[in-house]
Amino acid sequence: MHQLSPSLFHGRHFDRSIIILCVRWYVTYKLSYRDLVEIMAERGVDVSHTSILRWVQRYVPEFEKRWSRYARPVGTSWRVDETYIRVGGRWTYLYRAIDRRGLTVDFLLSEHRDIAAAKRFFTGAVERYGAPDRITLDGYPATHSAVAELKGSGVLRPQTKVRTSKYLNNLVEQDHRRVKQRIYPMLGFKSFRNATVTISGIELAQKIKKKQFNTSAVIVREGGRVSQVWDAVLAG
Repeated sequence: MHQLSPSLFHGRHFDRSIIILCVRWYVTYKLSYRDLVEIMAERGVDVSHTSILRWVQRYVPEFEKRWSRYARPVGTSWRVDETYIRVGGRWTYLYRAIDRRGLTVDFLLSEHRDIAAAKRFFTGAVERYGAPDRITLDGYPATHSAVAELKGSGVLRPQTKVRTSKYLNNLVEQDHRRVKQRIYPMLGFKSFRNATVTISGIELAQKIKKKQFNTSAVIVREGGRVSQVWDAVLAG
């Protein structure tokens, strides 16, 4: 069995397996923090909902970093769209992109839906996954302006094909629902940072479901149980 890095869980009162389980279940299933408290109580573990919240905020970025080592490449034809997420009683904008196969490319939570936000989204996605050959957008002018400016600055290639198609973008709109269905039981987020970290965990869980990580070697070596794969991925 893999030994997880001691520093990752140093000073925590609870065993690492409990922490990993709570974080994994929270970002994967339609559970509130209080639901998890009750589930853990049935297992004989007395943990508060605030502890689980802190674990999610502390460990999701680290878990995402470690899973990224196993990431498969995404396609070069992107469908890009924005949806709405409530944070601190206000509507914010979740930029998301998937490729033509439905694999998640990237996301960005923004307080504004404008050229600057769209440019941040595309710049980050290109830095992580390379520039796409084709981008499908909705008709929102700011996003088209952002793409044009990024072509001019060299972030996107000048020959990148850009198109507007409601039909083709149905794929990303349907993919939004998977994320928002998980967010709905949370009844909104209190802070922008908490929202960003939690959504990144939800996106990670969705990527795992879509088989966007090549863990075949881990499965052969450690076995196919979900907990075993997580332990192996987080080790080191």
